[in-house]
Amino acid sequence: MAEEIHINEQLSSRKIMEVLDSNPDLVKITCPVSIYNRISKKYMKALHELGVKVEPVHRRGRPKKYDSNDATRIQNMLDNGESPKDIAKKLNLPVKTIYYLKNSSLKRGRKVKYTPEKAKEVKRLYSKGIPAKKISENLKIPLRTVYLLIKR
Repeated sequence: MAEEIHINEQLSSRKIMEVLDSNPDLVKITCPVSIYNRISKKYMKALHELGVKVEPVHRRGRPKKYDSNDATRIQNMLDNGESPKDIAKKLNLPVKTIYYLKNSSLKRGRKVKYTPEKAKEVKRLYSKGIPAKKISENLKIPLRTVYLLIKR
């Protein structure tokens, strides 16, 4: 028995009747924009005649836990050379959150093991006609990596 409800599914004639039966005092229906755009004009007109207003809601769901001030503070600490792990300890936040809130080119994951110069050398040797297996043995690089560097 609400005056306003939020619907997360497509409005059909059956759904509209169900909602109106369970909420006779209904004044307003809110729904996501994606559903609002698919509501039939007939249904919109019928609801309007019944005095029910249908509105799209742009942002719904769990509110953000951290604001832009937190992100700025974290970015300043990163710019000053502090590691994400140290920042997480200082601010009592998970390290994953630090990576989420950061705004720099800092990335998690493996670092590049072979320099661009090494890749150029592999390509140069390969273009001279030296087999990949020989390049692998001479430079002490796994054969699979040699093929990967050649493709780059």
